[in-house]
Amino acid sequence: MDHPASLHVEALGTDYHLTVYAPPAVGPLPLLLVTDGDDLLAPMVAAVRELTAAGRIIPLIVAGIGYGGGFRSPRNRRGRDYTPTRLAGEPMENGGAAAFLEGLRTRVLPRLAADYPIAPDDLGIAGHSLGSLFGLYALFQPRPLFRRFLLSSPSIWWDDRSVLKIAAELRALQSRLSARVFLSVGEEDTPSMTGDLALLETQLAAAPWQGLDHVVQRFSGYDHHDVVPVAYRAGLEWLYGRG
Repeated sequence: MDHPASLHVEALGTDYHLTVYAPPAVGPLPLLLVTDGDDLLAPMVAAVRELTAAGRIIPLIVAGIGYGGGFRSPRNRRGRDYTPTRLAGEPMENGGAAAFLEGLRTRVLPRLAADYPIAPDDLGIAGHSLGSLFGLYALFQPRPLFRRFLLSSPSIWWDDRSVLKIAAELRALQSRLSARVFLSVGEEDTPSMTGDLALLETQLAAAPWQGLDHVVQRFSGYDHHDVVPVAYRAGLEWLYGRG
């Protein structure tokens, strides 16, 4: 992998660290952007390397975006960047997903496209927990920035499940949403995590979007923490599998 490069996003007043895995392939390739890159890029790259070598997925570029500090670091701003609405009473700064999404669109993705052979019409995003909450927010936009979504154990609970309201409001305005979405959770996760994903699944079935291809997988014997590599591998095969 390329060593982390720092990118300052002025609108957010934040230095982001980008670490990229690019296979030795010719021509434009899909890009998968991994949130919480400080902690979760390594298992994603391990899965991509293994599945690519086995011929089970197409080659792709993987980029982790982080803060130069993991989940517990004071430099980490995931609470701000990955939450779509302001929640009063939370000790962490929050509700900055719209600004973060704009930062990806205007600063991060152009930087990656300038340095790597990325197919501009095949952008993907992967996340876990709050990172997947941000992925859902990015999905439920009139014209999503990303085409493929690998979303493990999304924190739908945030702010009284505000992301479900965002989805419902968008569905009332438009009937088409073009994307492929892999959703998953470990069956040993909390009742909130498993139950809220079931609510999203029911909502999507009750008022489906044209063009939205999605699947929900539940992994027996896994909880919120140990499900990550299993979910990443399954999601990669569903989203980028050959055949």
